[in-house]
Amino acid sequence: MTSVLDGWQPAPAGYKHVVSVSLGSSKRNAREEITILGQPFILERIGTDADAKRAAAMFTELDGRVDAFGLGGADLYVIADSKRYMFGNIRKLVAGAKITPVLDGSGLKNTLERDAIAQLDPVLNWRSQKVLMVSAVDRFGMAEALSQAGADVVYGDLVFGLNIDRPLRSLASLRRVARLVLPVITKLPQDWFYPTGAKQETSVQGNGTKYYAWADVIAGDTHYAKRYAPTDLTGKTILTQTITEADRVWMKERGVARLITTTPRMGSRNFATNVLEAFFVALSGKKEALTETEYLEYIRQVGFRPEINEL
Repeated sequence: MTSVLDGWQPAPAGYKHVVSVSLGSSKRNAREEITILGQPFILERIGTDADAKRAAAMFTELDGRVDAFGLGGADLYVIADSKRYMFGNIRKLVAGAKITPVLDGSGLKNTLERDAIAQLDPVLNWRSQKVLMVSAVDRFGMAEALSQAGADVVYGDLVFGLNIDRPLRSLASLRRVARLVLPVITKLPQDWFYPTGAKQETSVQGNGTKYYAWADVIAGDTHYAKRYAPTDLTGKTILTQTITEADRVWMKERGVARLITTTPRMGSRNFATNVLEAFFVALSGKKEALTETEYLEYIRQVGFRPEINEL
């Protein structure tokens, strides 16, 4: 029987090792060696192509052998309007991790991305921008920060997540939808409303495609943004997190003018928030998620700032 760890290599002695186990495409796999604050790291992302059983086996087999896990292609929980909603099926997926902490990026999104919006205001002048946020309940910090900064925002959670052509135009309506929908959604398989595996590599035309033309800025999850995008994105700005070289090519081909990531590249790519949250936990030496204050302290220490790329 073939082990799910065939070909996997542990980090050298003295390194800290972060492994993101993702339900996303294996084409986006990466392994980077970096040194931060004098500490060498291996940051690794392993996609399982929507194979939940393989992902669960990896959490079990790597438990105790790495310093922190990231969970990619799924959320363990979302924080919306200061409430935490847990995905029951995803909790079962990571149940094999008894020793190594599992981070899905939710805690970091609520701090890092909120902070990034404030840092970008001198560049973008949010009050002059029309923003399509493709999914907001999983990035509530960014959603609140955009509203507070005065941007004209369309929140596309119903449009893109549930295929209901009803854009949300205020933070109050997003809060109402979150309270009503999240208790139900968190009991459903996440791949019903989030692209995993091969779906991350293709775009389709849907109810939300027409809203791209209205927007100056497309904000939120990379896979959501790409999944329903039109072929023509001439002059648009994309504000996101996880970016590979293939994503940059995709954006250039569609005419995207500017790509902004909420963190800089680490090695050859911009990693997802789940990897970065796991990185900060590993850096701290703790075995659990950090507080919002602790995340912000580490963000300042390592000098993370949004990265602006004119395409």
